[in-house]
Amino acid sequence: MNTRKLSRVQIGTLLFIAVALLFALQGKVHLFHFSTLSAAPKPAMFRMPVPVALVERKTIPIYKEYVGTTEAIRNVALQAMVTGYLTEQLVPDGTDVRKGKVIYRIDSRYYKASLDQAQAQKERDAANLEYTKLNQHRNALMVVHGDVSKDAYDLSTSSMHQAKSSVLSDKAAEELAAINLGYTKIVAPFSGRLSRSTVFTGTLIASGTNINMLVQLDPIYATFNPAEGDLPLIAAHQAKSPIPAVIQVSDDPSLEYRGRLTFLDNAVDRSTGTITARVTISNPEKTLLPGQFVHVRLHIGDHPDALLVPQVAVGSSQVGKYVYVIGKGSTAEMRFVTLGSTYGELVEVTKGVGAGEAVIVGNQQKIGPGMPVMPLYPKKRVTHS
Repeated sequence: MNTRKLSRVQIGTLLFIAVALLFALQGKVHLFHFSTLSAAPKPAMFRMPVPVALVERKTIPIYKEYVGTTEAIRNVALQAMVTGYLTEQLVPDGTDVRKGKVIYRIDSRYYKASLDQAQAQKERDAANLEYTKLNQHRNALMVVHGDVSKDAYDLSTSSMHQAKSSVLSDKAAEELAAINLGYTKIVAPFSGRLSRSTVFTGTLIASGTNINMLVQLDPIYATFNPAEGDLPLIAAHQAKSPIPAVIQVSDDPSLEYRGRLTFLDNAVDRSTGTITARVTISNPEKTLLPGQFVHVRLHIGDHPDALLVPQVAVGSSQVGKYVYVIGKGSTAEMRFVTLGSTYGELVEVTKGVGAGEAVIVGNQQKIGPGMPVMPLYPKKRVTHS
């Protein structure tokens, strides 16, 4: 009985010891786990990957840009010089014609008859001149011997000179009749493009009637007005050599034409402070027409050692223009910059960056000043020998 009770006590003691050991072991396990976590390395700081481009140093052209309009070098009204019925239009309206091309015909029968009449009169007077010459020569021989009077000789001489004058008058009348006959054909005085007719076949037109307009398209002018302050620079370069120009149509900047500065006016407009200038443009395809608005860009020199960055790198704030530059420790450094002229996808920076510095050209909205970044430099071009 006592032995059985002792066994129960011993069993209870053993159970207590076992539970105590279990809690002790669990405490060691938690302690080991905590010490293991505290000893683990911290995770690396995230860096935003950003594409970059290097600031380039180049020699760039210096341009002056203006807005102008195109003008025809020559435009003339095709007018009738004689009266008659318009019998034929040989070239449709709006057609390109070459110099000397017959465009209209006026009824020529009356003028052809006048020419024939003038020619007949000339031939009649020429025959009379031959007779008066012979008569005068005969009288000149006979007056020496007294066979004819001096008065008869003088009369024959006068008749001969009158006959010569009649022939000269007939030649002038014949030439005038030929000119009038020629005016029945209206020809192109130069190569150009026709406008639309103002009169039509069958219309009786008088001398001076406007029939159509002919405009020269190649070459063509671009007229613009530089400011008075630009005049010394333009004139200085113009004195050395002709200034080349690039012309762009306002509604299609990709379409370019080449020309050169050919005219500077001799006076400045007091009301505007500008001077009239003109560029002559080659227009063989005749795609430029008079009256179009164009951008005129004059190349007036070169600027060496200019610093260029991509335009996409430039941001804007209330303070001014800025770029992000890769700073110390690969951080984004904001730099306020002063910009110059643009050259395609690049823009000149006159202040704020140096040659060879890396400017960020992407993900600018996701970064801020001092933020760590991962610069992605452009790949170097591989040249094969």
